[in-house]
Amino acid sequence: MIVNDDGIFAPGIKFLTEAARQFGEVLVVAPDAPRSGQSHAITLTSPLRLQEAGVEDGVRRFSCNGTPADCVKMAVKVILQGEHPDYVFSGINHGSNAASNAIYSGTIAGIVEGALSGVPSVGFSLLDHSLHADFKPIMPYVEKIIKACIESGRKDICWNVNFPRLPEGEIKGIKICHAAEAVWKEDAWEREDPTGRRYYWITGEFENTDPRNSTDLYYLEQGYVSLVPLKVDWTDYEELGRLQKELKL
Repeated sequence: MIVNDDGIFAPGIKFLTEAARQFGEVLVVAPDAPRSGQSHAITLTSPLRLQEAGVEDGVRRFSCNGTPADCVKMAVKVILQGEHPDYVFSGINHGSNAASNAIYSGTIAGIVEGALSGVPSVGFSLLDHSLHADFKPIMPYVEKIIKACIESGRKDICWNVNFPRLPEGEIKGIKICHAAEAVWKEDAWEREDPTGRRYYWITGEFENTDPRNSTDLYYLEQGYVSLVPLKVDWTDYEELGRLQKELKL
């Protein structure tokens, strides 16, 4: 199954679909419009709708008015009638999902939703927000990573893959690494509409304060593809052990 958060008409999802078709039957279920930055939100206060977008090259395509997580749920519960896909691939996202960006990402929510059901899942992102982004230089790496996911035979795969924006032949390879400790330094721009009512735009700058040369941001800057393995369990086991010893509750 293919999902994304940029919408079913985004160029990136077309490239990912073409790559995945080489490995088996493909089903596309994606939002009917961009849903970036919605993280793992699900729709509970309005009805969900599926619209069949046709069959092309043997690939069934559906649009959904919900979030990426909704798309995965609807694929399983409605289209596949309770069956799970063998794999979930998300993207190719227009823009970075490295470091803390993954927390906000609908692209990553798609693979986490798959992982929650024990489905091997991989999210792909290119560090280029443009609708005219060039995906051709990264496609050999997309195919290589999909193949590695399938051939591993593992069910616990949840990989966050990011690609540098580089011309063909300049990507140096793939680095398996950890996420950088980087954050958004945010602000809220205040404006006034024609009626005098205030409104706000959330904005900010992404700041990498992680000095280590072993992070996803470091390797992306060096021209490598970064692959960060994720897990659904967010428990801080080191802190868990400390609290169990120190707190007498």
